[in-house]
Amino acid sequence: MKRLFGTDGIRGIVNEELTIEVGVRLANSLAKIYAGRYETLLVASDTRNSAEMFEYAIATGAISAGMNVEICGVIPTPALAHLTKEKKAIGIMISASHNPSIYNGLKVFCEGFKIPDELEVDLENLILSKEMDYSPYGEIGKVKRSKLKNKYIDYIVDIFKGLKTKYKIAIDVGNGASGTVVESIFDKLEIKYDIYNNTPDGFNINEKCGSTVPETLSNIVKNDGYDLGILFDGDADRCLFINKNGNLIDGDKLIAINSFKQKEQNRLKNDTVVTTVMSNLGFEEYLKKHGIKLLRTQVGDKYVLEKMLEFGANIGGEQSGHIIFLDRSTTGDGIITALETLHTLSYFDKSIEELTSEISDYPQLLKNVSVKDKKSIMLDERIIKKIKKYENIEDFRVLIRPSGTEHKIRVMTEGKDQKLVNDVVDEFVELIERIDRE
Repeated sequence: MKRLFGTDGIRGIVNEELTIEVGVRLANSLAKIYAGRYETLLVASDTRNSAEMFEYAIATGAISAGMNVEICGVIPTPALAHLTKEKKAIGIMISASHNPSIYNGLKVFCEGFKIPDELEVDLENLILSKEMDYSPYGEIGKVKRSKLKNKYIDYIVDIFKGLKTKYKIAIDVGNGASGTVVESIFDKLEIKYDIYNNTPDGFNINEKCGSTVPETLSNIVKNDGYDLGILFDGDADRCLFINKNGNLIDGDKLIAINSFKQKEQNRLKNDTVVTTVMSNLGFEEYLKKHGIKLLRTQVGDKYVLEKMLEFGANIGGEQSGHIIFLDRSTTGDGIITALETLHTLSYFDKSIEELTSEISDYPQLLKNVSVKDKKSIMLDERIIKKIKKYENIEDFRVLIRPSGTEHKIRVMTEGKDQKLVNDVVDEFVELIERIDRE
């Protein structure tokens, strides 16, 4: 049972759950595990005010164990993943993704990929032990700052050179990391766009903007006559779209239309798509109609990627907009998702409204319940009994799961009967809150 790592690295409230000691020990432990295999640790961050504090902590932990550190500054998480792959290095991304600035997190990459659960357990054992690994005086590592983000920009531009799009686009970068690269990329590709929420101050990341609050861009698109809106989260590993009517196009729909294009291009490996248990049943029906097989996994992009690799799929992701195009990137990349989708619209010469119109949505409701102890609630017999009560209802499903990053239980129901969907969610929320008060 892991104690520090969640579904996406180590994450917590700054200076309470996530301290500089964790950063020092994580970097020191990585240097110890990878001694002799990698000489350099790449470090990057999003725009949170606590980023610099963790940069110094990580650098201290790594160089004290004899590993060099290269600080890449503010860049998207997928940019760091790409750089660790290209440079055959390890890296730590300082980001809490879609969470507010009070949170931060540490994500570890090794040659492009997030590290597996087994290695996270090994790291935890080292982090939580009393001993640190120190190199002799003459073997202490060195720290330098670099502008490696240009390598990522050039890589993306090279993939999508020749892309033609006729749309007037509004882009919301959520005061996050995508703001450091998106203008360079879109300008070089000669895409017509305006950018919003690109004035980070360390505290406003994801605040009333970006993919976590799509209503902000929705109003802009509707009121200012844009054809499309594109939303990123704080570290740009997620992307969602807004259509011209201000309606949200979620990750399910983006995966659907992009996988259909890939199939038409003979690019869809094994005619297979991987998503999580959260994906809508209407999305699954659309894929089946087009001869595409769907595999589901537990929530977390790490588990999506594992199943993609296992079954030879090259597209997968989550409703949240965390989508992996494995022939383009080793992790979810919001900018690649945006550009792939624009290419899909061009390929079919159809609007996003037209392409998504045949994807039906089963009524689905998700509510988050803040709790003190996620584990005890999930093991409570009353919760287990109530889940079983609804297991055999046709065209209906219930999913109760603990958040991997917050003190919350997520309650989701889905089915054709909207009233049943709403009523059952309320039942579980009421029960969870009652148990939490006991």
